[in-house]
Amino acid sequence: MNIQFECADKINGLMTITIEQADYQEQVDKKLKEYRKKAQVPGFRPGMVPMGLIKKQYGMAVKVDEVNRVLGEKLYEYIRENKIQMLGEPLPNEEKQKPQDLHADGPFEFVFDIAVAPEFKAEVTDKDKIDYYAIKVDDKLIDEQVQMYASQAGEFVEAQEWSGNDTLKGDLRQLDAEGNTLEGGIETEGGMVMPSYIKGEDEKKKFDGAKPGDIIIFNPKKAYPDNDAEVAGLLKVDKEKVKDLDSDFSFQITEIRHFQPAAVDEKLFERVFGEGVKDEADFRSRIADGLKGQLAANSDYRFLIDLRKYMEQKVGELQFPEALLKRVMINNNKEKGEEFVEKNFKASIDELKWHLIKEQLVVAAGLKVEDDDLKAVAREAIRVQFAQYGMQNVPDDVIDQYADEQLKKRENIDNFVERAIDQKLTQAMKSIVKLNEKEVTLDEFNKMMRGE
Repeated sequence: MNIQFECADKINGLMTITIEQADYQEQVDKKLKEYRKKAQVPGFRPGMVPMGLIKKQYGMAVKVDEVNRVLGEKLYEYIRENKIQMLGEPLPNEEKQKPQDLHADGPFEFVFDIAVAPEFKAEVTDKDKIDYYAIKVDDKLIDEQVQMYASQAGEFVEAQEWSGNDTLKGDLRQLDAEGNTLEGGIETEGGMVMPSYIKGEDEKKKFDGAKPGDIIIFNPKKAYPDNDAEVAGLLKVDKEKVKDLDSDFSFQITEIRHFQPAAVDEKLFERVFGEGVKDEADFRSRIADGLKGQLAANSDYRFLIDLRKYMEQKVGELQFPEALLKRVMINNNKEKGEEFVEKNFKASIDELKWHLIKEQLVVAAGLKVEDDDLKAVAREAIRVQFAQYGMQNVPDDVIDQYADEQLKKRENIDNFVERAIDQKLTQAMKSIVKLNEKEVTLDEFNKMMRGE
């Protein structure tokens, strides 16, 4: 076997691999002997089928498989041993690759285009200065969290007059032009109306001061303009039936349901944090501690964004084998076509540049992702999900059970690995660079993240 690699411009590589008969024949003969032992051919005892017949039936397929195996094995072995940083996968050269007659004994010559990463150095020192936005945990933020917990633990109670976001329940009847119940018209029992969500202002005003037993005359189509799905849902009919509907309806209120947030007391404290909360001050203090951890994660996420921007500027412009990478991208997105590749190519190159920079930073910092790191990332993701539902005191064994289930799914692993790397890289870089710390409110932070 002979392998030659040329890379004159350092980013467009050309690899030529010549495979001789000696490189594959021994394994081909071995596999054909195994086929002979197992082959069942009428007229011959097992293991006694003539080798000529075995070769005729299986020889070509075995040979092709073995040549391809040797080709792939040696190609990647050469790349690995010579530390070639290949981008994407090798592609057959469109000009130099000649058709190979695999019916012959060889030699066979295969020519590949190899996209090679540009050479550059990405490093950070304590002389590099990057912004770090620390988010303040102020009373406003704690108040909002207390209100959220109280809402999550709240319940619906009957009210005697509509206000705010109350829900009205009642019976609807379609009316004719004179305001009488239309014979054969739409009638709905138990219809639900939330006046605060009505878009038509004139229709919304009709519900002001509404009480159980009141009859409200309103037009559903004017209440929800350009939203036939909402009207159909209210009237409990098919969407097609309300397409040309323009009638007024009577709505006799049978019940008003008012949402009552839970009281901020011992019962709520225990629901959120379990036993041990002394009083409201302690409750707010625990909320503040939890927020600090959550907001620190937000600050770290922003830091990683700023680190990327800083490093991309520091490294400067990089030259990539664009024509070859477009071929790779087209090959990986055959069903989407060239238009998709052209539209997304720049973004793909930007991501590739950051991937290469991050790869160097990770290696320089000696970072590795272990099983415990993946478990920690999965556990944190599960805790965040529970926290979104106001559940802060979920037992560790329950968190572990959910995390283990997530880690069993192959589609989650790559995401967890990436998150673990980002977390480790963030902490490593924060310990090296000079942080330009800026304290901001959560509102200010969110506006900044939205680019406002």
